[in-house]
Amino acid sequence: MTSITRRRADLFGVCLVGIVCTATPGAALDLALPVGARETVSRVVPSGSYDLPIGAWTEATGVPSASLEGEVRRKAWRISGAGLTTGQVLGPMREQLMSDGFDIIFECSARSCGGFDFRFGTEVLRAPNMYVDLSDYRFLSAKAPDATQALSLLVSRDSETVFVQLIEVGPPGRPAVSVSSAPSITIPEDAGDVVAELERVGHVVLADLDFASGSASLGEGSLQSLDAVAAYLTANPTRQITFVGHTDATGSLEANIVLSRRRAQAAQAYVVARGVNTAQVAADGVGYLSPRATNLTTAGREANRRVEAVLISVE
Repeated sequence: MTSITRRRADLFGVCLVGIVCTATPGAALDLALPVGARETVSRVVPSGSYDLPIGAWTEATGVPSASLEGEVRRKAWRISGAGLTTGQVLGPMREQLMSDGFDIIFECSARSCGGFDFRFGTEVLRAPNMYVDLSDYRFLSAKAPDATQALSLLVSRDSETVFVQLIEVGPPGRPAVSVSSAPSITIPEDAGDVVAELERVGHVVLADLDFASGSASLGEGSLQSLDAVAAYLTANPTRQITFVGHTDATGSLEANIVLSRRRAQAAQAYVVARGVNTAQVAADGVGYLSPRATNLTTAGREANRRVEAVLISVE
C-alpha cells in the first residue's frame, strides 16, 4: 500500500486502520431497495479482509484503499424491469446511510471513479451475481459513526436490470445490514428514456412541452418529461440541471430571449412545485440562436419552440 493510501486510510479513525475494533452490537442498519429486488448471493467470512476503496483510480496510485480486517459480508441483488437509473437506486441508500449517522468517505460515478481501471482495481462479485457496465456505474464507501463498521455499495445496470453489490466489514457478531423492499420511485413509463439521454449525452429535449407561438404556457395537467426530470433530481440530490428555453425566429432577438427564458422558468417552476430543491435547477434562454430545424417551415418553427434540460453536474 502506498504512503498516499495510508494517509487516506488515517481519515477513518484508529479503529478502521488495519483492523475493525470490537464493539457492542448495536441496532441493525436497514437499507431499502426498490420492490422486486432479488438477492443473488450472500457470503460471510467470519475472519477476513477487504480493501475498501477510498478514492478514485489514478495512474500514480491505482485505487487508494484501506485494508480492513474483521467479519466480511458480501451480498448482491438484481432489480429487473424497474426502469430506474443507477443514481435513482443509489441516491436513497446514500440518504439512509447518512440519516443513520454514517459518514460518506468516497463517492463517484463511472468516469470520475476511473472507468475501466477503477472497476478492475476493486472487488466485484462474479457474474451472474453482479454485472458492471463500464460506462454506467456508481460507487460509494462509508463508515459508521463509531468507526466500527465500514461498507461499500456498487450499483450498475444492464439494459433494464439494475445490479447492487454490498460489501461490509466489522467485528464478529454485530447485526448485519438488512435490506427491505421500498416502493420504487414513481416515474412515468417514458422516464427511463429521458433520464438515460440526459446522462448519456448531457442534454435532452423535453419533447412533450408544446408551446404556441409567443407563449410560455405549459398548459394544464402533468407532463411526462418534467415528471421524469423531477423524479431524477429528487433521487439524486447532488445532480444539477439548467432548463434552456428556445424559440422560433419570429420577432426580434431581444424579445425571443425574454420569451425563451419564460419557457425555461415555467419548466423550473413545475419541478420545484413537485419537491425538487431549488438549488438543483436553474433556467435560462437563448431565443432563436440554437435552432434544431429550419425556420422556413411551420413544422421547423414548431420544433424550435422548445425547452431542453442540460446536465451541469461534473460528477
